[in-house]
Amino acid sequence: MSISIKKITDQASLEKAFRIREQVFVIEQQVAPDEEYDEFEQDAFQFLAYQGQQEAGTARWRFTDHGIKLERFAVLKPFRGKGIGDALVKAVLADIRKHPLSQGKTIYLHGQVQAMGLYEKSGFQKSGELFVECNIDHYLMKLLPENKV
Repeated sequence: MSISIKKITDQASLEKAFRIREQVFVIEQQVAPDEEYDEFEQDAFQFLAYQGQQEAGTARWRFTDHGIKLERFAVLKPFRGKGIGDALVKAVLADIRKHPLSQGKTIYLHGQVQAMGLYEKSGFQKSGELFVECNIDHYLMKLLPENKV
């Protein structure tokens, strides 16, 4: 089945992304809902991943004081290991590259330890020490200069 990534442009699609994040982060990983949802929901550029017609994953990116942050990458359990996470990373990076204000900015994320391989395949490298966010081990990861926008 084919994978497609669509930029979210309406509230109904955003609610679908929230349901995916609820399942992955709040239920599976036991992240507190007040930590999962934040004041950046409306300002971030959000995406839905589909396998065929079925919603399978989500992600977002946003501008910060430190550059551009990729966030909230979540793939529903039945769709893991099928290339959806990789397709999301590629689609998000392609969208960032198209944005006129993205040039020269540092692109980074807080990568969960178990997902670091996904981000490394796209040119991210860990930076700094292990830290805990929402009771989950993470590393700061930055896009290597040769992969920048």
